[in-house]
Amino acid sequence: MVETTGGGPGDGAAEVLDRPLPDGVRRRVVQIVSDGFGSLTVGELPAQLRQYARFAPNRRAKFAGNAMAAALETDPLFRQRIGEKLRETQPELTGALDSGSPPPAADPLDVAAAAYVLRPLGWVKLVTAAGEEAQRADAERADEENRAELERLRAELDRARDHTRAETERLRTELESAKKEAESLHRKLRAALSDVKRGEAALRKAHGEIEAVRAEGQAQVSAAESETRRLKARLGETEAALEATRRAAREGRSVEDMRVRLLLDTLLDATQGLRRELALPPVSVRPAETVDAVEPGRMSPKDIAARALSEHDPQVLDQLLALPQAHLVVDGYNVTKTGYPQMPLEKQRLRLLGQLSQLAAQSGAEVTCVFDGAELAAPVLLAPPRGVRVLFSKPGVTADELIRQLVRAEPPGRPVIVASTDREVADGVARAGARPVASAMLLKRLSRS
Repeated sequence: MVETTGGGPGDGAAEVLDRPLPDGVRRRVVQIVSDGFGSLTVGELPAQLRQYARFAPNRRAKFAGNAMAAALETDPLFRQRIGEKLRETQPELTGALDSGSPPPAADPLDVAAAAYVLRPLGWVKLVTAAGEEAQRADAERADEENRAELERLRAELDRARDHTRAETERLRTELESAKKEAESLHRKLRAALSDVKRGEAALRKAHGEIEAVRAEGQAQVSAAESETRRLKARLGETEAALEATRRAAREGRSVEDMRVRLLLDTLLDATQGLRRELALPPVSVRPAETVDAVEPGRMSPKDIAARALSEHDPQVLDQLLALPQAHLVVDGYNVTKTGYPQMPLEKQRLRLLGQLSQLAAQSGAEVTCVFDGAELAAPVLLAPPRGVRVLFSKPGVTADELIRQLVRAEPPGRPVIVASTDREVADGVARAGARPVASAMLLKRLSRS
């Protein structure tokens, strides 16, 4: 059916297709648009098609088919440009359409697609006729395919019938053979059942005997396991007591040996230092040397009195550290809060430990610095400096208690110096045999390093 919109005679643009475009014709139209699409500039393309300008023809037809068909239908200028590209590529077909006599040998779908694009007079009839022709061709092709499928199914049915007859005969033969074999098996089964019953009776008797033996064996095993556990417990207690005795003996002997050895080293160093200090001659003493007098070049008692040091003089600390096997124990925060309390605790520790390391290298004395663990907000990652032992008190133990433990651990007779301004600490270590010095004295000595 053709509708007109009032155009003049021969004006195909006034015709309107009153049914959907046949699928075959639509595919040919999309292909024509896709072929002519690439030769147009971006400005010549409708806005909705510009995003597909760089697509290959096949991808363009696949992804932009609906958009191209819609643009061809609604945009006369775009349809005119595609028609011009079609006239350039297929001049014979387009010329025949313009003259109103399409080539009889041409594919009806190609003719309809070209007519849909060019819109010559009578294009709706061409499109409708191509659609009907395509439907007739599809129906004929489907009918041919159905007839071929029917013949194939009939042939398969005949083969299936022949196979079924042969299979039925074979199954009958096998069934007769199976019946005879089943009868033979039934006779053997009855004989086997009687044998099984006799075997089950013998098996029940054997099970009873086995259960009795097993119960007796389990009773014996339980008694043996109980005795074994008792012996193992006694053996473990004996081994633990023996190991505790050995450990106590080792620890006691090692601690006492260490204390005795350290005290011996202290006495030896003190003896050697005393020998150097007294400068004893290698020969025996002469009677004249026992007469008290002042010899030329020697110090008089006044000179010796003039050399006495104040108890706050840092040189006193140098003399104490020069004693054989001297051990300097430092109350860390007491010293740092006396010398530089405005610094953070971490920087206080680092500064003090660096100065103590220099002092240990200069004096050769053993140096231990004790900090109160309660002052820590987090675990301390600290590499102790060379020559300085760094200790933090455990939770519940103050630095003062730890210092007193260190002093009590030393053997009597070893020179131990404790640097702290805390009077309780000073009095406690003094009673234990150590020499307390003020934190200010240590700070003065450290400032000279």
